[in-house]
Amino acid sequence: MITGFLAWGGLFAQSVLAASIPADLQALHVLNRLGFGPRPGDIARVNALGIDRYIQEQLSPGAIPLPSHLSEQLRTLPTLRQSPAQLFREYGPPAGGQPRTPEVLRAARVRARLVRAQAVQARLLRASESPRQLEEVMVDFWFNHFNVFAGKGLDHLWIGAYEEGAIRPYALGHFRQLLGATVTHPAMLFYLDNWLNTAPDSPGARGRFTGLNENYARELMELHTLGVNGGYSQQDVISLARILTGWGLPRGRGGRRLQQSGLPAPDPGLFFFDARRHDFGEKVLLGKAMTGRGKAEGEEALDLLARSPATAQHIGYALAQYFVADQPPEALVQRLAERFHGTDGDIRAVLDTLFHSPEFWDQQNYAAKFKTPYQYVLSAVRAAGVQVENVTPLARTLRQLGMPLYGCVAPDGYKNTQDAWLNPEAMVRRVTFAAALASGRLPLTQPVGEVPLGEESRAPTGGGLKRATLPEFARPEPVNAVALADTLGNHFSAQTAAAVRAASPALRAALLLGSADFMKR
Repeated sequence: MITGFLAWGGLFAQSVLAASIPADLQALHVLNRLGFGPRPGDIARVNALGIDRYIQEQLSPGAIPLPSHLSEQLRTLPTLRQSPAQLFREYGPPAGGQPRTPEVLRAARVRARLVRAQAVQARLLRASESPRQLEEVMVDFWFNHFNVFAGKGLDHLWIGAYEEGAIRPYALGHFRQLLGATVTHPAMLFYLDNWLNTAPDSPGARGRFTGLNENYARELMELHTLGVNGGYSQQDVISLARILTGWGLPRGRGGRRLQQSGLPAPDPGLFFFDARRHDFGEKVLLGKAMTGRGKAEGEEALDLLARSPATAQHIGYALAQYFVADQPPEALVQRLAERFHGTDGDIRAVLDTLFHSPEFWDQQNYAAKFKTPYQYVLSAVRAAGVQVENVTPLARTLRQLGMPLYGCVAPDGYKNTQDAWLNPEAMVRRVTFAAALASGRLPLTQPVGEVPLGEESRAPTGGGLKRATLPEFARPEPVNAVALADTLGNHFSAQTAAAVRAASPALRAALLLGSADFMKR
């Protein structure tokens, strides 16, 4: 019996080995999954470094130095370093006592565009230029998971600060810290209306603050933690909303309401717990009795949600879907959930388990993920070897492809599955972008100066950016097709290889960047 078991085990090991991604494709696989694709020389570097060492390096991004040119670019974006309170005071509506004429309000809106423009610029510069590629991937992942729409009210002021303060520092940290940072950030409080959430019979119930608002409590459980099948009821939604009453923004004595200017900011992050609007009654959340203890009971509720097995399952599924397959293997999801639960939500540990799983290295999952517009645009720029200075063409292309940065209206964020993005019109737009990039027609290599993005003054449903008026730049050289093929590892389908060989040299780079092969990661 033992001999038979060992023989079966040997066959199993052989079948796994036979199904594994070939060694000459493994570097490209990790560059496409842990990052936004290879830049020139990256495949050779990963092979020299070793796959496992590269993974460990990416899991500890703080040890990877940023290029000096990227650090300098980021230093020129001052709004990234401003607190939500500073951003509100400097770029918000005119302060009390100032004239609120149409001209003054219009000038304030124009000035406020700079905040979102610099957030877009920083995100695209980092994603295209930073060697901390996994960090950039996880910022994209978690921002979508905890999505905030910049087009809602005052959130255009706080969207950059939200990414800088609530998402980026915890992208590879502990989930509970990440969750807490998003809960208390003014961008999330405003987006999902918890700043209005008030116990109806509380002393602070007046004006707009007169009733329970369940919006955030519902999304907190359905999207951010437990998942849609996480075992909670409508009564749990009500209980959580009651627990989170008073979690909002400064108002009241000595100040003005948020929709006016000049409000006091005792917390530079603008979070304020208003005990006068809190429900101090007894509650039951997910079967657990909770006493009315003010802000402390909210923290207890977040602990309960973050440590729930349903949350571990929900996050495990989302990570497996992002990094492995649109329909992730159940066994992998379960192992990730167990790792999440066993490490108290250590994101880095869960990713380490994922990247060393047989499912991640299964050949059937190689190049099985269709790139989102964001992933496609960034991977094309990186493969072309362009050092990006001007992100305007990239931001414009993302808007045209239906994925403007910070422009997703729905709280569940942008999808990362093929059925969300594969359609004929989108493919035509991708090929058009590929041709422009390959020919050197995109002015990516020169700084734009004072007007980097020319954002729409209104907030369209897709969010987004309009065409900026750009000076004439010295445009990049056309992309060398031979160098591009080397960057991509010279692994293409027979159909793509034949089309490239048959094309004129001037079209070959565009064909590679617009090929079905390059659309996948």
